[in-house]
Amino acid sequence: MKVLDFNGIKVKWLGHDSFKFEFNGLVMYIDPFQVKETEKADIILITHGHYDHCSVEDLKRLVRQDTLIVTTPDTTSKLSGKVEGGNVKLVKPEESFVYKDIKITTVHAYNINKQFHPRQNDWVGYVFTINNIIFYHAGDTDFIPEMGEIRADVAFLPVSGTYVMNPEEAMHAARKIMPKVAIPMHYGKIIGEKADAEKFKELCTFCQVKLMD
Repeated sequence: MKVLDFNGIKVKWLGHDSFKFEFNGLVMYIDPFQVKETEKADIILITHGHYDHCSVEDLKRLVRQDTLIVTTPDTTSKLSGKVEGGNVKLVKPEESFVYKDIKITTVHAYNINKQFHPRQNDWVGYVFTINNIIFYHAGDTDFIPEMGEIRADVAFLPVSGTYVMNPEEAMHAARKIMPKVAIPMHYGKIIGEKADAEKFKELCTFCQVKLMD
């Protein structure tokens, strides 16, 4: 399915970890990377500075003068002088703020048994509430203890393994969070196949799983 609707919030998967949200006349992107969208953003959430999450080329196309770019401190040198317009807000885990009636909280995202996303880098996932629906975008992460504190109606979880959780680990994360809907991501572009998403869906017998096109 190409677009999901949650209480008037239209959610579109743009591949890899990228999503577009349209709601209340606003447009929000998360980690836009090699996206074909041209609609300018009101807000962009970036989980960390890796090229497939913080893409200067995509930001150049999607940012307008008043776009809020929420990102981690490691991206500042990458973005400085290269993206025209936008207002940058730097965040670390466990911070909360409200923007245009969207309540946004940053949460930890890191590897436990790999070196690609160290905890000390303070990279993030996002928990945000729109129209009384709580969403969780995990970013690039393993199944970490902090997930025990996350409650969400809709959870976007990486499933490709190698750099992030594999399908089994993502299933355990979903069981801990217990969303109404889990959506697998981080496959189909750089690493991971649709089979990883299908395996995740097969394992998650306790919540609804939706695979997006």
